[in-house]
Amino acid sequence: KSLCKAGLRASADMRMNVTVGWKFNAWEQKGVPVRVEIGPRDMKNQQVVAVRRDTGAKVTLKNENLETNLQDLLNTIHDDMYNRALVERDNAMVVVNEWKDFCSNLDQKKIILAPFCGAIPCEEAIKKDSARTGAEGEDEKAPAMGAKSLCIPFEQPGDATCEKCINQDCSKKGTAYTLFGRSY
Repeated sequence: KSLCKAGLRASADMRMNVTVGWKFNAWEQKGVPVRVEIGPRDMKNQQVVAVRRDTGAKVTLKNENLETNLQDLLNTIHDDMYNRALVERDNAMVVVNEWKDFCSNLDQKKIILAPFCGAIPCEEAIKKDSARTGAEGEDEKAPAMGAKSLCIPFEQPGDATCEKCINQDCSKKGTAYTLFGRSY
């Protein structure tokens, strides 16, 4: 109850008809970020064991500052997951200004920032030209659909108006660097 009063969502799983492992798995499947375990020894020592879902790390927390410590743990989990996602995104993103580099990076499962004029027929041509043909030597399990525009990021890597549109058949200048990728 003290966790709920502190603004944390908490539930006690008092089911007696399932094993502890079953309970752990059920809550993990629901996406609960922290599992708080309270056993007889923990009650005696006035502490709990908190288990992070993202890493599986266990930490013992005293009952006296439990609400604050759990909120700090949740903030740490959030920051760690956010930073890990940023690193993954940055490692998967590449800036491309020429068509010859576009498809090869796309085949490496990269997301591509490229100058784009913004015309719909141009986007359809990019999608068609970047689609896999199923030629020999290509990975059969790899996605075959072409690239589509995902968004125009606020942070631009350069001035797209100085570059030609990434579509090989387009002669217009780009209006903005646009993020392209394959949907899986």
